[in-house]
Amino acid sequence: MALYWCTEALPLAVTALLPIILFPFLGILPSNKVCPQYFLDTNFLFLSGLIMAAAIEEWNLHRRIALKVLMLVGVQPARLILGMMLTTSFLSMWLSNTASTAMMLPIAIAILKSLFGEKEVSRDLNKENEENQASFQQNKLYTVPTELQFLASTEDKDLTEEKDVVIDVPSDLKKEEEYKTNIWKGFLISIPYAASIGGTATLTGTAPNLILLGQLKSFFPACDVVNFGSWFVFAFPLMVLFLVFGWLWISFLYGGFNLRGCRKKKSDIRVDAEARAKAVIKEDYQKLGPIKFAEQAVFVLFCLFAILLFSRDPKFIPGWASFFTPGFVSDAVTGVTIVTILFFFPSQKPSFKWWFDLKAPNTENQPLLTWRKAQETVPWNIILLLGGGFAMAKGCEESGLSVWIGGRLQPLEGVPPPVAVLLITIVIALFTEFASNTATIIIFLPVLAELAIRLKVNPLYLMIPGTVGCSYAFMLPVSTPPNSIAFSSGHLLVKDMARTGLLMNLMGVLLLSLAMNTWAKSIFQLGSFPAWANIHAENVTVLLTDVENVTLSSLSKI
Repeated sequence: MALYWCTEALPLAVTALLPIILFPFLGILPSNKVCPQYFLDTNFLFLSGLIMAAAIEEWNLHRRIALKVLMLVGVQPARLILGMMLTTSFLSMWLSNTASTAMMLPIAIAILKSLFGEKEVSRDLNKENEENQASFQQNKLYTVPTELQFLASTEDKDLTEEKDVVIDVPSDLKKEEEYKTNIWKGFLISIPYAASIGGTATLTGTAPNLILLGQLKSFFPACDVVNFGSWFVFAFPLMVLFLVFGWLWISFLYGGFNLRGCRKKKSDIRVDAEARAKAVIKEDYQKLGPIKFAEQAVFVLFCLFAILLFSRDPKFIPGWASFFTPGFVSDAVTGVTIVTILFFFPSQKPSFKWWFDLKAPNTENQPLLTWRKAQETVPWNIILLLGGGFAMAKGCEESGLSVWIGGRLQPLEGVPPPVAVLLITIVIALFTEFASNTATIIIFLPVLAELAIRLKVNPLYLMIPGTVGCSYAFMLPVSTPPNSIAFSSGHLLVKDMARTGLLMNLMGVLLLSLAMNTWAKSIFQLGSFPAWANIHAENVTVLLTDVENVTLSSLSKI
């Protein structure tokens, strides 16, 4: 399955179904134990997040939020890059990384076209576009969204109207053109990076986070320290730190931020370009019209969704779940409760006069989200992929494979835990450049759990950095769908992503190591070996003893 996931010989979701076929036939697990793994409560938490995202997209709430943030941050290139990164990361916390990137990229290109509308830039970018298209077709990357194609096709038409501006440009034209080309690259490369970083901040933000939660429940049923609230308290500060350092690096590398530029007076062309960009953002925002009742309703339900998930059991104070039977109310219950309201809450402001007007027409009111829309929008293949990961983890545990792997990790027992965290994050961050993030974490988590038992450290101390590290895929267009979408715009080269992503990967590894050895220790009680892991270690010992007894009895019969 790992080989199929890495090579994509079969679709990822189809490979995820193989445990249903193989485990019963090979005598590993009966089907009545395999099949329930495909719809654990973790899957329902993920499903509730996807349905909430569908409602946000249905009423264009995400676009309104994005344009409002860009209006607030200003139109200087460095500020706009920061605005793009903040908006994309926030959206990616709740929507999928791919959807956030696909939504933000057309906005970025429209702003860039208003900032830099000279013909020379267009010619240079068209040359790069031809090179990238050949590479794009060869590598079978993701297709460009239709809105991007429209913007690209109208580029020359829009820019020819302004070609007389070139006459007024001073002698250092080449430097000015390089500056503009770099700003294009900085804008476009910041969006997929921010999407990948933002997805790590919430449990529902990206699939690997939920796989960690599901596999913890499989390997360590008594572990209850990881939930939406505790994860957010750990991952949100890490996300903010990474975004700030990432923004500084991208702005420095692509000319959006430099000390000399701060002291130098802007040229009239740049002032005019920034004014046009501001007008484009304002015009796009005004096209949305006044905020609708449906948008307000979705926003309130979205806030309620986030607040209730966060406050259910935040660990540092008693949550609202303490008013109910312990262990009965999970994050999945909370999520499904809120998103169910979307299917019956009206999208038009209800009129109370209707109840008293006998002649009023009995017309059906459209809800905030229809089931047909949810069916079309929700990526059901990801839910199967999660289920396949959980089934694989169950098979590893029941068959004793995870114990066997743990036995082969004895040479690593002398490694200091902080060094182990650093090494694990580096290995996984490199591996995930070439393989699916979801496949990567499914493969590595059982190994990390057993390694932690061998090292006598809290399993979360190794499993959390492994989970977050697999989202840090910045170096190649094929690493993640957001990278592929940005690359397919035709303005980025592979070498641009490689040189920017290398330091991004390094920063991510170091910041994650810092987080695990500071505030994460108090949030997840990482300083001691927990009782819930001790129970697992005892079960492993019993399993090893059983294996030895079976082997001896078999030999005596022979």
